[in-house]
Amino acid sequence: MRITVIGSGYVGLVVGACLANSGNRVVCADVDAAKVASLTEGRVPFFEPGLPELVLSNVAAGRLRFTTDVDEAVRAGGIIFIAVGTPQGDDGSAELKYVEQVARTIGLALAGGENVLVDGHKIVLTKSTVPVGTTDRVAELIGEAARLPFVACSNPEFLKEGDAINDFLKPDRIVVGTPAGEAGEVARSVLHELYEPFCRTRDRVQFMDVRSSELTKYAANALLATKISFMNDLANLAERVGADIEQVRGGMGADPRIGYHFLFPGTGYGGSCFPKDVKALAHTGQAFGRPLRILEAVDAVNADQKGVLLRKVKARFGEDLSGKTFAVWGLAFKPRTDDMREAPSLVLIEGLRAAGATVRAHDPEATDNARALLGEVGIEYVDDPYAALVGADALCICTEWSLYRRPDFDTLTARLSAPVIFDGRNLYDPERTARRGFEYYAVGRGQALPV
Repeated sequence: MRITVIGSGYVGLVVGACLANSGNRVVCADVDAAKVASLTEGRVPFFEPGLPELVLSNVAAGRLRFTTDVDEAVRAGGIIFIAVGTPQGDDGSAELKYVEQVARTIGLALAGGENVLVDGHKIVLTKSTVPVGTTDRVAELIGEAARLPFVACSNPEFLKEGDAINDFLKPDRIVVGTPAGEAGEVARSVLHELYEPFCRTRDRVQFMDVRSSELTKYAANALLATKISFMNDLANLAERVGADIEQVRGGMGADPRIGYHFLFPGTGYGGSCFPKDVKALAHTGQAFGRPLRILEAVDAVNADQKGVLLRKVKARFGEDLSGKTFAVWGLAFKPRTDDMREAPSLVLIEGLRAAGATVRAHDPEATDNARALLGEVGIEYVDDPYAALVGADALCICTEWSLYRRPDFDTLTARLSAPVIFDGRNLYDPERTARRGFEYYAVGRGQALPV
C-alpha cells in the first residue's frame, strides 16, 4: 500500500518505519528541513531502541522516504496518517492548530489533480492524540475544498516510549474509529488489510465509532495515570502508619481483578502522554459540563508527588542546603528514553539548586536534553554514575535505569561523604541497605521522615 505520514516526530516516525518494514511504500512529510535531512541519513533525533536501524534499513530498501513537500506527500498516499503534535494549551486543552493545518492541506490536495486513492477514496487517519470530536472537525475542514472522495477516521496510538517498536509490531489492540455508511465500510476493509501483518495469531483490530475511539485513547492513559497517583498517595500513608508499600503492592497485585501493572509508587509520572492527556480529558469534562473529579485529583496528586524527594532531602538536611552536593541518578522521566518532558528529576534538581545546593547528575541517554532544560549553573553532568558520588552528601535516584539496580555499595560508601540514599523508585531492599550502614529513604518504605 502507498502510505503517507504527516509529522515525523515520535509517533509518526515509529508508524512510518514499522509500516514500511511490513512491505508498504511510505513517505513521511515534515516541515523541518533539517530533521528530514537527518532522517534520510538514518539519524533519529531522539532515543528509541531499535528505531534508527529500522529507519536506515527501510530507507536503503526504498520503502521509506522523507520530504518537506507536504502537498506532494498527501497526493502520493492512499492512506494518510496525521501524526503532528497536539501541545498542551494554557487551559490544559490540546492545541489543535497543527492538526487543522494538515486537514486544510489535505482538502486542497483533494480539490483536483493527480491523487493516489484506495478503493476510490483517500483514507485519512488521525493518529495524533486528539479530543473527542476532532476527527469530525478534520472531515469538515477537508470537505471545504475536497472534490475527490475521502473518509476521515480515528486510529489512536498506544506506544510506550522505550518499547514503541514492539508495541507496534505486537500490539495488544488496534483501535480504529470509522464513520457509518459506505465510506466507513471501505475504510474498515482497507485498514483491516493494512494491519493484518500485525494480527497473525489473532485479530487485534477493534472497530468502533469515531468518537468512541478518540475517548478510548484518553480513557486508557487516564486510568493508568490514576493507578500511579493512587499508589503514590497510598505510599505516603504507608510511611505514616509504619507499613511497607512494596508488601502492600504485592498483596494488591495478586488479586487478578487488580493485577501488578502500574502499581509501582515513586516520584510521579511524566513524559509526553500522561500529564497532557489527563489534563486534556479533565478539560473535556469541564467543557461538556461533566467534571471528571477523580482525574482532577490524579493531576493534583501527581504534581505534589514530584516534590517528594526534595521534601525528604530538606527534612533530613534542613531548608538551607548551601554548601551541600547531591548526586542524582536518572534524569529522563522513565528508563529507555531520553525524554525529559515533565520529568520528576526537574523538580528535584531545581529545588536543590534554589536551596543553595550543587548537583552532580548522571543519565545514560538524557544528558543532552537535560542540559538544554537545566543549563550548567549549579549542576555538573557526568558520564559515569560513580563519578557523581564523589564527595556528595547523598545520592538521589529519580529513574529506574537497569544499571542503577545492583550498584557496588562499597563504592557508594567510599565515595559519598555520608552513606545516605533517597530512592524515588524503591530499587533497594531497606533491610539490606541498613545492614550496609546506609540511611535509606524511599517512597512508602525504608526509614521515615516527617514530610
